[in-house]
This record gives sequence, C-alpha cells and structure tokens, in this order.
Amino acid sequence: MRLFDTHCHLGLIHSDRIEQLMIVQYAKLAGVKHIVSICNSLADFEELYSNLRSASNVYHAVGVSPSESGNRIEGWESKIQELLKFNRVVAVGETGLDYKKMFSPKQTQVDLFMKHLEIARKADLPVIIHNRNAGDDILDILRNNIPDKGAVLHCYSENWEFTKKALDLPVRFSFAGNVTFTDSVLRETVKKLPADRILIESEAPFMTPEKYSPRPPKPKRRNKPEYLIENAKAIAAIRETDLEEMTGILYQNSLDAFHLPAEEE
Repeated sequence: MRLFDTHCHLGLIHSDRIEQLMIVQYAKLAGVKHIVSICNSLADFEELYSNLRSASNVYHAVGVSPSESGNRIEGWESKIQELLKFNRVVAVGETGLDYKKMFSPKQTQVDLFMKHLEIARKADLPVIIHNRNAGDDILDILRNNIPDKGAVLHCYSENWEFTKKALDLPVRFSFAGNVTFTDSVLRETVKKLPADRILIESEAPFMTPEKYSPRPPKPKRRNKPEYLIENAKAIAAIRETDLEEMTGILYQNSLDAFHLPAEEE
C-alpha cells in the first residue's frame, strides 16, 4: 500500500533538520512514499530545502501563502522564479485567498493570487490553492487564469453544490483530516466526486485525523504525515471501496496531479 501526502508543512512540525528527516522516515514506514513539502515562507524555503536534500522522496512547492500576503519579502516574484528551478520542485504554492482571517485586504490577496497563477503558467507547473470563505472569487479567477497544468484545491471543505461548479475546471480536490470527522459535511462531496479527481494530504501539523484528535480535556495531537492512512480509510469507507484499491487510485492521482512519471510497484 502506497500513500502520497500532497500537502505537508514539515517546517512547522519541527525546525530541526534531524527531526524533520525523522518525520519523513516515520511517514515512509507508515506507507507514505512521497510528500509535497509546502514552504512556510520564502524566507525559510532554502533552509528547509537544504535540510531535506537527502530525502529524495520529498517534493517541494514554492509560493507566498495568504497568511504571508501582508509580509512578503522584497523581490518575492524573482525569488519564486529562482526557487522554482531547484530540483524536485513540482508546484507553485500554496497561494489563494483567505477571507476568514484576512491577513491582508482582499485586493492585495487577489493581486498576489493572480501573480502566482501567471508564474505557474510561465513555469508550466500546477498551482496549489488555499481557500477559506473565498470559493466564489477563486472560481471566478481560475476560469480565465488557471495554468495549463491545472490546480490542486487543498484541504478541501466545500459542499457538493460548489464542487459541481469546480469540476468544470482542470482541478483536483485534496482532502485533509477533516474528511475523517464523524460529523463531516464532506461525505456527499467525497461520494459523488469522480475517482480520478481525489487526492489526500496531511496538512500537518494541522487538521489531525479524528482518531488522533481526542475530545477535551485531552489535548489534540499535532498532525504528522504518518497519520495519512486515516484519510484514505475515511474516503474508502464513504465511497464503499476496498482500501487497497482506493489507495492505489489516490496514489496514481497524485502522480498525475504533479505530472510525475509512473512508478513500478
């Protein structure tokens, strides 16, 4: 059984190089063959990349997330274009819009998102998209600006009515630990989505699967990519599909999403 974690903030789980490599190794022992590492900011990307240089099963995405939209480094566009040339960088992102926390004004976020889409088109790479309370604006922007290599809507949390509109675009839907919650509103979405559009991610250290999220007064565990199998189990159960078959589909979808070559068993 092989798993592919399409979105993990390794630098937010641990800052120490040895600890980061141990996280990757524990994930590998749990069946997570590949991880896409999402940089927390451009300022720390190169250190994280250097720490994980020996981890050939880790891919990277480069971008300025909405949480950093009001705190961009000078020359960030040129910096992204430079970093996209690094080995094993497979996507631009994360980028997108966050109207819940409003890290910066809407127009600032929209301008930043548009620039990332332009960079992704020129680099011929897919883009990883963050969406909080901004789905309609994101779809409106993507309809005329989505890169040729498509997009991943990460930590997906929208209902089926919204999803049907998104299906008209070359996007895939990546589900985090929220898909495991017993009261999840995602069940209809997961059940009705075409199988080839579904991905899973840890979103570690956030979105811990329900199995590792004890109710108060016990503290919730920080998420790790080694817990990813719980997301796959939830999706297989919702779709009434054999787990082995479902993980095979999810794994191939991940390779396709990031335009990676097919692998032998």
